[in-house]
Amino acid sequence: MSAVFSNRLARRRAITYVSLLAVSLVLMALSANPFVVDLQRGIGFAFRPIQGAIDGFGRNIRSITTAIAEIDQLRTENEALRIENDRIRIENQRAAEIGRENEVLTALLQLRSGLNYETVAAAVIARESSEVQQRIVLDRGTAQGIAVGDVVIAAGGALVGRVVDVTGASATVQLISDSASTVIGQLVSTADTGKVVGQLPGSLTMGDINAAVNVVLGEEVVTAGIELGGGIRSPYPKGLLIGQVIDVRRDANEIVQTAFLEPAAPLDRLEYVLVILDYEGGLPPPEQQPTGCQPGDSGTLPDSEQPCIEATPTPGPTVAPAP
Repeated sequence: MSAVFSNRLARRRAITYVSLLAVSLVLMALSANPFVVDLQRGIGFAFRPIQGAIDGFGRNIRSITTAIAEIDQLRTENEALRIENDRIRIENQRAAEIGRENEVLTALLQLRSGLNYETVAAAVIARESSEVQQRIVLDRGTAQGIAVGDVVIAAGGALVGRVVDVTGASATVQLISDSASTVIGQLVSTADTGKVVGQLPGSLTMGDINAAVNVVLGEEVVTAGIELGGGIRSPYPKGLLIGQVIDVRRDANEIVQTAFLEPAAPLDRLEYVLVILDYEGGLPPPEQQPTGCQPGDSGTLPDSEQPCIEATPTPGPTVAPAP
């Protein structure tokens, strides 16, 4: 049985091989036939648009896929560039801020080197502004030698105000724009004086100027720094810049006129200041204070910048009670 099955299988293989060989010979013979060649070319020409469309569709698909990949890459690169630009922008802002602070501190150091007073630099750490008061708080106090009454200035020698309260680590400064602040100012061109009073929110008025004086717009006003007999001195050193005249009000019926000033110091955006530690203004020690001032006497500073001290009554002799 197995021999018969093997013979059948061999015959089938031989028949299949002979059949395939015959078909191949027939196809080879047909492919060389001019008619078949023309038919192949005609079929190829007929299907060429379809093939082109299929090839174009394939290319479009590849282009879309490539474009999507490129867009995703560009999105990633743009995000990285945005982050880098933000970093550079922040660094530039920080560098600009550091440069600006360095300019301010350099100006203060130059001012300090030109002063004849001992000073301490301080940063503004708080602002107190209301309808009646304008004050700033500094990050220096008694630990650095600051005391009540010390004069505070900004870059360029511009007057800021005076210390009105102090702790070990901070000091409160009353600005010259405070409505309770009064400074005797002096016109640079004529040396005429007037009373500079704070006027909220940040301007100054200089009153009681002789009406005969020609006050020019833009003229600078400095502290008068008046010194009187008996050791009385202005609370402010002489020559500190207060501001510039921006307007003048004259009244034909008055013997005085009023000038409006723009403060020389940027009082609303101060960052660093100098505190003068060793200027001794105001009244001398109690044992040296003048007494018995009379109207018009030289013992009183003009316009109540510094009041006069009345004499302390001398106690009379003690009379022993009658027995």
